[in-house]
Amino acid sequence: MAIEKLQEKIRKLKNPCVVDFTADLSHIPEYIVQEERDFVHAYGRFCTELLEGLAGKIAGVRFSFASFALMGNDGLTLLSRLLSQAENLGYYVILDIPEALSAMGATGMANAMFASETPWECDGILTSAYVGSDGIKPWISGLKESGKDLFVVLRTANRTAPELQDLLTGGRLVYMALADQLNRLGTPLIGRNGYSHVAAVGAASSADCLRNLRTKYPGMFLLIDGADYPNSNIKNCSFAFDRLGHGAVACMGVSVTAAWKNEESDGEDYVEAACKSVDRIKKNFARYITIL
Repeated sequence: MAIEKLQEKIRKLKNPCVVDFTADLSHIPEYIVQEERDFVHAYGRFCTELLEGLAGKIAGVRFSFASFALMGNDGLTLLSRLLSQAENLGYYVILDIPEALSAMGATGMANAMFASETPWECDGILTSAYVGSDGIKPWISGLKESGKDLFVVLRTANRTAPELQDLLTGGRLVYMALADQLNRLGTPLIGRNGYSHVAAVGAASSADCLRNLRTKYPGMFLLIDGADYPNSNIKNCSFAFDRLGHGAVACMGVSVTAAWKNEESDGEDYVEAACKSVDRIKKNFARYITIL
């Protein structure tokens, strides 16, 4: 199944990163916007060239279904094309989908994603489940047959996340209560590498969160969200990995896709800037973890 594929790519590249391709107009070089004349075409070219340039440097990529859906039919057509391109280039592909607000909604989404001819080809599906187990169970039953993984948001990296997610409930933090539930559901789906195909999303802004999850749930694969947020750092991320440097992957965003802006260039070299950023991130991780 897919989680072994992701871990093997990380081990081979010695780079525990995936890149989130969510971007807005300000992240796309002006010359591309002018030449393509509309955001959808400019965004498509931007993503396509980055996917080609970063191939062989990072293990995976992440796309947001909602971001493309807001562009209309052309956006969804573009998403389908980019998912296919990413797969052909050898990436592990994660697709964020909106949280279902009912069991029926989650079942409908799961059926659409697991369909044999779905236009949304991916290796991992990322969603939230703060509606309770109704939002998770419809996905669990289809993972083994589909060969996909499920990433469930437990703790986010945004500044106000502690207002709710770090509250105590019955002696547990809220996000740890959800983690307990996720662990129960995911334990029967532990793969040959020792990690479940039901994975968790933790916050790069909270070293305690990642340390807690790694310590209590040795069989839970972790996606570290917000690894390049201002309130996060690589040292925090290192607590998510096991002693072999396995069991986690860190998600980077604009620090890679919009790295050209940090170099105060006109963006003509934005792919090269993204590659340089990935190389720097890889070296920073090597200061804290050794991937065997």
